[in-house]
Order: sequence, then structure tokens, then C-alpha cells
Amino acid sequence: MKEFVILAHNYVRPEVQRMADFVGDSLELVRKVKEVEVEYIVFAGVDFMAEMAVILNPDKKVIHPDPCSKCAMAARVKAQDILKAKGKYPDAEVVTYVNSSAEVKAVSDVTCTSANAVKIAKSMKSDRIIFAPDKNLAHYVAMQTDKEIIPVAENGCCPVHHALSAEDVARNLEKHPEGEVIVHPECTPEVIKLADFVGSTSALIRHIKETSAKTIIVGTEIGIISRMKRESPEKNIVPASKYLVCPDMKMITVEKLARAIEQKGPIVHVNEGVCEGARRALEKMIELSPPA
Repeated sequence: MKEFVILAHNYVRPEVQRMADFVGDSLELVRKVKEVEVEYIVFAGVDFMAEMAVILNPDKKVIHPDPCSKCAMAARVKAQDILKAKGKYPDAEVVTYVNSSAEVKAVSDVTCTSANAVKIAKSMKSDRIIFAPDKNLAHYVAMQTDKEIIPVAENGCCPVHHALSAEDVARNLEKHPEGEVIVHPECTPEVIKLADFVGSTSALIRHIKETSAKTIIVGTEIGIISRMKRESPEKNIVPASKYLVCPDMKMITVEKLARAIEQKGPIVHVNEGVCEGARRALEKMIELSPPA
């Protein structure tokens, strides 16, 4: 059995991505975590991603190179917020974005990612869905389904995507009127209205390869740009804003990754009682969203 595998999210530093055995979006990483046969999983991403690896692979040791690398969105909803919403809407099912803590997942019916949020929502039996924590993704899902979507966290959003404005996109279109606009569904409704395509990070990467457009304006965290340029060198790929930077993703460095492997730590731990409920929600997502 191989001793280490390095999994990295599309938003981490380009040099960290190059060190990884696999790079992908949250859904791809969830699936990969279930497949790997190693002793140590080294997760280059933010805290909830490393937690997911522990939850889905309790017999493996999961290393997070910098435990201070935390998802700002995940911190904006607590388990008690979900329980309060369930008390108010007892007929609703809870769909929770994977950008959340293990405790929040544990009190949810199912998780989702930006890649499958619409599909998961449509598959739920109830016509009323409690959704947390991203209010922008909740709005996007509501526009794509006939379900009643109830956002839980009033300030629930990704600060990076939420900061991208319609004016930012318009300025880029002035410079590149022929450009196609592609954005992540964590962006605001105003930005999504201007987009030619909306999708998860891996969906955005695939779209660039498939589109006939030569110039593409990309509305998501700029860590993905280097991979896009590497895989589609013939395209002119323009970040929608130079400020689309997640400081927590950038906390994972080559030096920290190398040190984590050398020291075989820090090891991530999740309370087993919490793991049980969170595992159920994650595995239900995997069941409802098999690979195409």
C-alpha cells in the first residue's frame, strides 16, 4: 500500500497543485477520498475538506498541512441554526453545502457541492428545502428548480465570490467585448445574470476546453487560472478580478506540505459521534450523484 497521497483543491497555490496526486473540485475530491488505498491522506485545502476525508475514511490518517486554513463560509452557520430551522419548517429536508463543519453536516439530511446542488435539490422528496450556508448558491438552486429553498444563514456566503461585482464583469467586457463570462454559483445573483455559463470549478475548466470562445472572463478564485491556462493554452483566460483570492487556500504552501509529510502530521480528528451523522449525509450525496 502506498504511504501517502496528496489531494488538492483547484484553489490552492499552483505549485501545491503540481505536487498533488490529484487536483479537483469538492465533489471530485469526495469521490477520490473514497477510492484511495493509502495510510496517509494529505489534504491541501481548507479545514472542512480535511474533515470530510476523515469522515469518509475513518481507517485512514488524514493530514492537514495548516489547521489554521479555515473556510470563512463554513464558519457562518452552526448546527443549532439548522436545528432551529428544522423546528420552524418540520416538513422541510435539509440540504447542506459541503462548505460546512462536520457538526452541521451531522444534523443535515444530505450534503451537496456546487457541482451537484441543483441535482440534489431536485432529487429530494420534499418541495421545501432548508439550505445552508451559502445564500448565493441557495438563490441559484431556487432559480434552477421548482422547490422552495429556505436559506438559513443570513450572512452565509463565500467572501471572495460575494465580493465580485457586476461592475467588475462589465469592465472586463468593455476591454474584451468578444469575451465569454463564466462564473461560480457562489457569486451574487447580479453577477450570475451576466454569465454565459455557471458551474463548479471543474465544470468551468471543462467548459473552457469545449467552448468556441477565444477569450473567457473567469469569475472564481484565481488559484484555478494557472490550471486553466495549462490545460487550454490556446485560450485567452482573464480573471474577472485580481482580488478573487482566498487567503485560507493560499495558506497551504509547498514548505508546509513537505513538512507535514516529513512529520506525518498534523493529524485531523473528528468526534466519532459527529462522524456518524456527517458520514450519512455525505454518503447520501454520493448515492444521489453518481459519476456521469
